[in-house]
Amino acid sequence: MKQETGKTAMELIHIFMISEAKNLLRLGEKGVAEIAYELGFENASYFTRLFKKQTGMKPLEFRKSQMN
Repeated sequence: MKQETGKTAMELIHIFMISEAKNLLRLGEKGVAEIAYELGFENASYFTRLFKKQTGMKPLEFRKSQMN
């Protein structure tokens, strides 16, 4: 996988999960912890760190940026 894409399988899974999280955050119907658990994260703070690493902002910052 890494030879073809330059990313590990886990990195690709995280990219997909963050993409799904962005969609859910845009809808604004669920809280960050609820989204984290829905996507399979047992720890909402780990989800937040991963989200920030991928996007450069925390989930709530992302949600606010989408409402402008």
